Amino acid sequence: MKLRWRSAAAAAVSVAVLGLAIASASTPAGASPVSTATASPSAVGSCRVTAAHPFPVILVHGTFENSGMWSQFQPVLEQAGFCVSTIDYNSLQDMATSARQLNTFVNRVLAASGGTKVDIVGHSQGGMMPRFFLKNLNGAARTHSLIGLAPSNYGTTLSGLAVIGGPLVGLFCTSCAQQIQGSAFLNALNSPTDVVPGVNFTVIETNRDEVVTPFRNAFLKGAGATNLLIQNFCPADIAGHIALAQEDRNAWRLVLNALDPAHARPVVCVAEINPL
Repeated sequence: MKLRWRSAAAAAVSVAVLGLAIASASTPAGASPVSTATASPSAVGSCRVTAAHPFPVILVHGTFENSGMWSQFQPVLEQAGFCVSTIDYNSLQDMATSARQLNTFVNRVLAASGGTKVDIVGHSQGGMMPRFFLKNLNGAARTHSLIGLAPSNYGTTLSGLAVIGGPLVGLFCTSCAQQIQGSAFLNALNSPTDVVPGVNFTVIETNRDEVVTPFRNAFLKGAGATNLLIQNFCPADIAGHIALAQEDRNAWRLVLNALDPAHARPVVCVAEINPL
């Protein structure tokens, strides 16, 4: 009886840790946690694509986040000449539902911007969930590239805790359970391959990732995918899961290079507080 109680307690603790880890990693220092019970209105940009940047960019947030997480990076993209839109969705729901919402949003962005395909930049769940859209909703025909910042492509063990608490996680967060390493959702998404033809895939990850563990679970295995570890460019970079997308200028440069490889610039390693 005592052993059974300890197992149940460990599972309950692991569920709490999983939620707290994702939430804390997704909340800027000094900010209040983001509520995802009701998604905020998505923002389709009023801009039109240009010959220099013919693909509108869609920013997709991760679990326990909303589009506000892009408040620092979106202006950088816009100043570089990109037409940017941000989607908000309930990041705790079934990711198949989120992918269908992304499908509708992509159509709206294309109609408003005049583009024929989009570039998707996503963080965490937002860098992985769009692959369901690409694979199952004919999204590849409307997508030029998918760039993931610390995406949960092969899920997380949260250093082992998520595996213990897996059965209980889904009680309050369906997408959390789907992001556990070895989940049925991820197994189906990654089989027989984790990429689809015609789309450029780039993954940018940090070895300091405290949510996607082990951090190499972010990387794609399919032919043609580009996997970039930020410490291979800037060894002293200490960005974790959220900072990589929200404030890491080194990672931002890699995103800009992936969006416009013809005008790629070397990564000049800077501290997070310094301008790009």
